[in-house]
Amino acid sequence: MSRYSVFSVLKGGLTGQKHWTRAWRDPKPQESYDAIVIGGGGHGLATAYYLAKLHGITRVAVLEKGYIGGGNTGRNTTIVRSNYMLEANSFFYEKSLQLWEGLSVDLNYNVMFSQRGVLNLAHSDAQLDAYARRGNAMRLNGVDAELLNRDQVRKYAPNLDFSDNARFPIAGGLLQARGGTARHDAVAWGFARGADRLGVDIIQNCEVIGFEIENGAVKGVQTSRGLIKSEKIGMAVAGHTSQVAALAGLKLPIESHVLQAFVSEPLKPFIDGVVTFGAGHFYISQSDKGGLVFGGDLDGYNSYAQRGNLPLIEHLGEEGMALIPAIGRIRMLRHWGGVMDMSMDGSPIIGKTPIKGLYLNGGWCYGGFKATPGSGWVFAHTIAKDEPHWINRDLNLERFRTGRMVDERGAGPIPNAH
Repeated sequence: MSRYSVFSVLKGGLTGQKHWTRAWRDPKPQESYDAIVIGGGGHGLATAYYLAKLHGITRVAVLEKGYIGGGNTGRNTTIVRSNYMLEANSFFYEKSLQLWEGLSVDLNYNVMFSQRGVLNLAHSDAQLDAYARRGNAMRLNGVDAELLNRDQVRKYAPNLDFSDNARFPIAGGLLQARGGTARHDAVAWGFARGADRLGVDIIQNCEVIGFEIENGAVKGVQTSRGLIKSEKIGMAVAGHTSQVAALAGLKLPIESHVLQAFVSEPLKPFIDGVVTFGAGHFYISQSDKGGLVFGGDLDGYNSYAQRGNLPLIEHLGEEGMALIPAIGRIRMLRHWGGVMDMSMDGSPIIGKTPIKGLYLNGGWCYGGFKATPGSGWVFAHTIAKDEPHWINRDLNLERFRTGRMVDERGAGPIPNAH
């Protein structure tokens, strides 16, 4: 940090933050843009950033109905991985992971990406065989994977229950060492600042309430701040994709569910990487502040509410205790709910729609946060070129009509889907 920036920070702090320089502008919406991105979360901001940086389209507006990062980007467990078996997902999430590895440098903003590893636990020989198959598929696709035996798992995560009377004995696990976590807020802020510096208008408190469509082609959007025209519009509104798409007359193969997440009181270093439970849907890691961050199954009913329910808290508590009995002594600090777009095959939808100039980015299931840079990268290409990149070619909306599903247990709404 330069001497100038140190004094700037001190000045801002000592004056009650009255003289902070804005991280991004607060512009009024223009009458028209070359492209509009609906949604000011990570995916929408990343799309705008790559549209400007890689494709030279800088007259872009990001329309956010609330505030930047107020949706799912700030309501997740921050896990980053690319340990998928099917090629369509494997190549896509690996591209995203590669972008994560250089993201802080690219944005000139620390997104706090920590490659601490992601370990999927196996509790039977059959499950370990299934992980061996997935690991082999990953390595054939150029993705790192390592099959661990019981002793290697114990060395990696010694606080798990390795006792003789463990309810779910640990047989081994599949480790992706390049996986890890990132700071969700920093990701949103980094992409927002980067896009703004390239000329993108980030317009908050601007809700889309309708589409202007003529002869099967999109011409603009009606918003709470008036009509904004554009012939290229991308939807990146995870959690509310079906609602926004319905404004354009589109019915999507997506359901919306609540996924809860939790954080405990801060502890001394307890878990180095991300560990997922092989006998149920439970995953846990430790944040930089020391809190244990964990989550699991969907609440099991359709909802747009960003809150959870007590039965699932009890359910996840039982799973956590079965995996790590010691956590029974810690206090839970808070919990929250994110609204999940669940596609019918467990894989995302990134591509064109039947309406010319209208593009879709949604159906992220459990994979939204980890996909942030990769999603923006391929979605920007799709919008700019009016055709998908080869990486997202199979992740199209058309597959639900033709039956060419990308049925991935590692991404979908199935218990034990790691």
